[in-house]
This record gives sequence, C-alpha cells and structure tokens, in this order.
Amino acid sequence: MTSLPPPPPATSTHPAPQRGEWAVPDFRFHTGEVLPSLKLAYTTVGDPGGEPVLVLHGTNGSAESLLGPGFAGQLFGPGQPLDARRYFIVLPDAIGTGRSSKPSDGLRTAFPAYGYGDMVAAQHRLLTEHLGLAHLRAVIGYSMGGMHTWLWARGHPGFMDVAVPLAALPTPMAGRNWMLRRLVTDSIRNDPDWQRGHYTQQPRSLQFASVFYGIATNGGHLGLHQLAPTRAAADALLEQRLKAAFAGDANDHLYQWEASRDYDPTADLERITARVLAINSADDERNPPELQLLEAALARIPHAQALLIPTAADTTGHATALQARFYRDRLADLLATAPRL
Repeated sequence: MTSLPPPPPATSTHPAPQRGEWAVPDFRFHTGEVLPSLKLAYTTVGDPGGEPVLVLHGTNGSAESLLGPGFAGQLFGPGQPLDARRYFIVLPDAIGTGRSSKPSDGLRTAFPAYGYGDMVAAQHRLLTEHLGLAHLRAVIGYSMGGMHTWLWARGHPGFMDVAVPLAALPTPMAGRNWMLRRLVTDSIRNDPDWQRGHYTQQPRSLQFASVFYGIATNGGHLGLHQLAPTRAAADALLEQRLKAAFAGDANDHLYQWEASRDYDPTADLERITARVLAINSADDERNPPELQLLEAALARIPHAQALLIPTAADTTGHATALQARFYRDRLADLLATAPRL
C-alpha cells in the first residue's frame, strides 16, 4: 500500500481509513484504447485479514463520499453490520474520479472514453491482482456504485456471497434518468467556454447544469418542500446552490455522466448466484418504483429480495440510500444468514 497523506478522520469508532494506489500497466478499454498507466486509488477500513467487502460510490463521488456519519458511521463501527474488526472494507475511487486517473490529470478529451464495464474490470483487477483477493463476502454500491454492483453480480458470479445495490436498477439506462444526463453533458458541450475540452477556466454551464440535475433528480418531494416551502425560500435555496463553492471539472463530469450510456445488465441475470438485496426508496427520482422495473428483474434471479424505503419527512429522494439507518438491520440479517459460496 502506498504511503499517502491520511484521509479525513473516521466519523465513527471504526479504524482510521488507509489510502493506497496502484498503477495498472497498459490498461485496455472496451473501445480498444490503451492507457499505458492507469492509476487506481482506493481506501480501506479494517484489518486486511478480515472478510473482504467491496463498497462502491456514486457518480462524480469518491471513496471519501462514503466515509461520513450517515453511511460509514452506521455500518463500519463495532457491532454494526460491516464491523471493521471483522471485515476488510475496500472502497475504490472509480476510473475518472477522486484520486484515480481522470481527464483533468492532463489528457483532457484524449482520455479514453470509458464505460461502466471498464470501471468494473478495473475494480476486479485491483482486488485480484493488487490486493490478492479471490472472493468477497459482499459487494455494496450506491447509485453508480449500485449499477456497478449489478454488473459485478452478473459478470462475476460466485465471486461474492452477497450483492447489495443501493438506488439502482438492473435495467438499461433510459427515460428521465438518461435525458437529464444528456441535458447536463449537452449544456457543457454547447457552452463556448468549454472550447472542445481545452478550457483555461471551468465553463460557466458546469455548475448551473449540475445544480439543475441535482434538484431535478435528488432531494425528495417532501425533503425539498420542507427546505423551500415558499417561493422566497425556493429562490434562496437555489441561489445558495448556484453560488456555493464548486470544485468539479467539466471534462471529468462529462466522462462520468456519459460512462452510463451503455449500462444494461439485463442479459444473463439468471447467472447471479449471490444473495441479492436491492434497496431503493419510494421517492427516488431517478428510479421511480411506479415503473415496476425491479420486480420483473428480480423474478429472474434465484435468490433476490427487495427493500423499498417509504417516503417520509426525513427521506431525501435518490440520496435516501446514503442513510444506512434505513436498512442496516436488513443488511445485518442478510450478512448473518447468507451462505458462503
């Protein structure tokens, strides 16, 4: 493991996170493009001798986005479902995010056009070739990480005992979810400040489009109404978000959103052997349960169950699944009873 500056302090009583990096030589993407050295950054929590668990973050996030009190603080501490005294928790920074290789490192739009399959392939190599892990107790992922979890379960059957996709469906990228992603990427590409990716300062459209997408697909109906019950409050909240410090990079965001373009795990769902617990929320704007897409998919998987978190005053739409208090008991039961494959 590479010696690096420490990440933020633990927000629970779990052991302090440790950072590492691995350079993958000549990584080949699904397009045939090859990156001579692909840096994969990762964070671990717990003893490397413990049962390994892979935890995957969402779009434009990183391992650090899962180390807060709502997620790690509810799961990684003593007596909690992923007690780090028992489990070795690996949280990679996906290709294109965090400390892993990404367009903003210098290649800009010459960076290979990666997809979710490439991201999962890189995670698999990190675990097997670098960390020497041949089997996982569980794969757990949120949003983009949830979609990666579906690809892991289908593409590597038998590699994990348990798969827990959060805020994600095993269905093609489509509908409002994809159309709004297109609005983000098209807003950036059509901005003269983008300069075909060779800008010297961030295009003005980046933050505006990101705030637009966030309000349109996150927060929950009740949650947003409580924050903005009047027009004046709504205007104030919008201005606050539009003027807040924003550290994103336009090319990185373009690549992240467009990486989902060919996501479609529907083929061979019957191959999944892991015990699946698909967790979604009733107010998830990106994956509305009214579409009834999950039920049809789960019927094809031998050992699968679903948990739908009801809409409430303290749910926040797509982000609800980041609050592990809503499902930690179900996760604990599954980990306690799922057979080891």
